[in-house]
Amino acid sequence: MKKAILARKLGMTQIFNENGVFVPVTVLQAGPCTITQIKTIDKDGYEAIQVGFDDKAERLVNKPVKGHFDKAGVGYKRYLREFRLENVSEFSVKDEIKADIFSVGDKVDATAISKGKGFQGAIKRHGQSRGPMTHGSKFHRHAGSNGAATTPGRVFKGKKMPGQMGHKQITTQNLEVVRVDVEKNLLLIKGCVPGPKKSLVTIKETVKIS
Repeated sequence: MKKAILARKLGMTQIFNENGVFVPVTVLQAGPCTITQIKTIDKDGYEAIQVGFDDKAERLVNKPVKGHFDKAGVGYKRYLREFRLENVSEFSVKDEIKADIFSVGDKVDATAISKGKGFQGAIKRHGQSRGPMTHGSKFHRHAGSNGAATTPGRVFKGKKMPGQMGHKQITTQNLEVVRVDVEKNLLLIKGCVPGPKKSLVTIKETVKIS
């Protein structure tokens, strides 16, 4: 992996490409991200860059984190993430990573925390079917039988049941960059990206191309 950036999801819209084809896109505020630390094999055992994203007021930063930013000589950031890139030697502390590292047509992977849905039943959570709603039926939206009788006499692990839905880390692979606004640091990615509006999204060069 040679390219990665932190972004904020702004929402979805639609555009028309050069052929007049309607394309739904997700708009991301990609960077600018400031490099706050360089990890090396000699000192840390691996190579990586640490980047900060989204400015934060000094009064909201605790002492250890404040010292970390002061040592790097950069402003205080809300988010810190590491990227293990193949070309770490090309970067240095205080460098900025902006949306222009990606270009139209690039394939990327987007990682974010999905929308939280709270506690949901088996129908919404797993797409199970409901029972009859009339003719005296008392079985409507229940999950149905949880297991067999005396054999095996237990409920198998992984049984699809009601529970917490959403608010999990999701990675959508092989998305296409359809437009890059260098001046405003915007990335327009075809299709949907995980997470609600204003959420943090990690954009990386895709690991596989279909």
